[in-house]
Amino acid sequence: MTQPGWGLLFLGLLAMAHGLRRGNDLLNVCMDAKHHKIQPGPEDDLHLQCSPWKKNACCTANTSIAAHEDASYLYRFNYNHCGTMALACKRHFIQDTCLYECSPNLGPWIRPVSSSWRRERMLNVPLCKEDCNQWWEDCRTSYTCKENWQKGWNWTSGINKCPVEAACHPFSFYFPTPASLCENIWGHSYNASSFGRGSGKCIQMWFDPARGNPNEAVAKYYASASAPGIFSCGASFPFLALTLLLLLWG
Repeated sequence: MTQPGWGLLFLGLLAMAHGLRRGNDLLNVCMDAKHHKIQPGPEDDLHLQCSPWKKNACCTANTSIAAHEDASYLYRFNYNHCGTMALACKRHFIQDTCLYECSPNLGPWIRPVSSSWRRERMLNVPLCKEDCNQWWEDCRTSYTCKENWQKGWNWTSGINKCPVEAACHPFSFYFPTPASLCENIWGHSYNASSFGRGSGKCIQMWFDPARGNPNEAVAKYYASASAPGIFSCGASFPFLALTLLLLLWG
């Protein structure tokens, strides 16, 4: 190989190595979204269900308060669109909002999105099976009119209302299984994990802050898995292709 060829190969390997350091970039980060802070940090006054994140949060105290209010300034979302939602059900949606707004441990599942109000979203977060099952159990008798709450609402009044053609039914009609609820309600923001709490392989919506945040270890596990070594299956093909091209070119 000629000297320029070796130089190009070296630069190519440096570029690949830079890309493979992505794992650490996925830890302790906030989404680029509507109400998120730029960087996580302590928030001593987080409200009620959002308080488990007060030691290190992507949300502010004001955001945490609004997360507990129906049709708040956050997204003007009305949970009572088919009559009053049961309190046991609504607490899961509050916790879901707190996780989304406050958690700095969602990095492995943050994806870019083309939207007028956010540049990033979470996608396929592996939600622990206990959290998913209990969410479904507590909401099955409440009513809704849609399977995917992320789009398709009537917003003409300033808050979401059911489309004219959408009928109100119990949650179990639109979500016959826990997985269908957790995966479909927010357009696959969550994936219904087969793993349970304590496995180190699923995100807990609920946790006791006195015992630490278990989602930190889960984020590290998936961040590590997303940054393969240079000779692993995920990285070896581009490396070999680059080498072959430069050998032929030289």
